[in-house]
Amino acid sequence: MKINEQPIEKILISACFLGERVRYNGEVKLLVSVLLQKWQKQGRLLSVCPEVISGLPVPRPAAEIDQMTKKVITIESIDVTEQFDKGAELALRLCRRHNIRLALLKESSPSCGSKTIYDGTFSQQKIIGEGVTTKLLREHGIKVFSESSIKELAEQIDKEALFVSAK
Repeated sequence: MKINEQPIEKILISACFLGERVRYNGEVKLLVSVLLQKWQKQGRLLSVCPEVISGLPVPRPAAEIDQMTKKVITIESIDVTEQFDKGAELALRLCRRHNIRLALLKESSPSCGSKTIYDGTFSQQKIIGEGVTTKLLREHGIKVFSESSIKELAEQIDKEALFVSAK
C-alpha cells in the first residue's frame, strides 16, 4: 500500500450470492452483477452465511420468524433461535474484525432479510421485517442492503470514497 492510500473498505456479503451452496435447500442463489464482479476483483467482499457459521447443516429445514414469539422456528416446529442468534453474533464479529460498515445480504431470509421476511406461517407470504443478522448489524451501525438495492450500496460506497478523498 502506498503512503496516504486508504485500505479498501470491505463489504459483508451473503455467501449464497457468490454461488456457495449454503442455502437451507442447498440450491445456488448466485447474484450476477457487474458491480459485484467489480467489488470481487477489488477484494472488497467478505462472504458469510450466518446460518452455516452457527453450525446449521446444508441442507436444513426451512425456518421462519414466528411473529408472535419472535423465535426462529423450522417447518418441523424446532426452535433454532439460538443458532440464528449465534450466527448473527459471529457475523457482527467478522464486521468488527474487518471494520466493515456495509453489508449486502439476501432479502427475505430469516437471517439476512433487510426489508421483508416470510411471515412465520410457511405459507410463502412476505411481510415487512428484517432477519436476525440484519437486525443485529443495524443495531451496531452497519448499513444493510439487499440484492434489490445494490445500486444504493454502490452509491454509498462512492459517497464514502468522496468523503475519504476530501479529507
